[in-house]
Amino acid sequence: MSVRAIILRRVLALIPLWIGITAISFIIGHIAPGDPGNAILGERLGRPPTPGELHAFDHASGLDRSIILQYFSWLADAARGNLGTSYQTGDSVASMLFSHLGATVILATTALLIASAVAVPLGVVAARKRATRVDGALRVLSTLTSSVPNFAVGYLLIIAFAVELQLVPAQGASTPTSLILPAVTLAIPTIGIVIRLIRASMLDEMGEDYIRTARAKGVSERAIVYRHVLRNAFGAALTYLGITYAELLAGAAVVEPVFAWPGIGQVLNTAIHQRDFPVIQGFAILAGTIFLFVNLAVDLAYIALDPRTRTESVAA
Repeated sequence: MSVRAIILRRVLALIPLWIGITAISFIIGHIAPGDPGNAILGERLGRPPTPGELHAFDHASGLDRSIILQYFSWLADAARGNLGTSYQTGDSVASMLFSHLGATVILATTALLIASAVAVPLGVVAARKRATRVDGALRVLSTLTSSVPNFAVGYLLIIAFAVELQLVPAQGASTPTSLILPAVTLAIPTIGIVIRLIRASMLDEMGEDYIRTARAKGVSERAIVYRHVLRNAFGAALTYLGITYAELLAGAAVVEPVFAWPGIGQVLNTAIHQRDFPVIQGFAILAGTIFLFVNLAVDLAYIALDPRTRTESVAA
């Protein structure tokens, strides 16, 4: 099967997944507690809305139609890039999200680079020092870093480096150093998982026949590790890092409010408190779409790096 056919097959497979994401996003928005009419009109009017006012709001928002009609109308608009209009501001949801997406991308990209720069070398050390105290210490470290919630890490970092040591700003995006704490907060859980993944992948590769053959030919251990083992083991890590990048983009929504980082998380946090369902649904579908396309890019990159997977793609 040609590379073009493999790409087309992968892209077509995304369509039902994307439709599933839209359905879940739509359902979540409608089963969430609270009535948007009561919340929004109550805030606008400063008093509980009357039944007539609620009916007028539902009619203007299309909420008085059947759920099926609402979904297909919303799906058709979403497929054209129209994610609806905010109940609170009247602005386009797509413009609200995309205007803050750049800050979130910067944060997630920085976090991924930090996690990779720290975790890959430590994973190599753990594999080379297998069953030693160093390996044991790194396994404990990886377990701890992947177990602590992001928001807890964020507050601890703020107390230590912003309040006590006063090395970096605690919140905002006024200077480049404002990026450090939120990026490190996002990176820490990823570091632990990648350490374990690199270690396990390298140990599997070290048991392969070609490694024993290379050692029998007198190839140095350093060359075996960095030219052969790490290169082949990095495929699994690449797949995980790609998926993690999409998760970081979505997970930034939890971290950004802690640091007042001006990304999508701020928009989502406000929307949740105001029961602004179009914004919540728009975020869900945007995050899901990004996840699908990042996963596709990683899948294709893996096929390019390892031609053996093309044969597997044909068999699948």
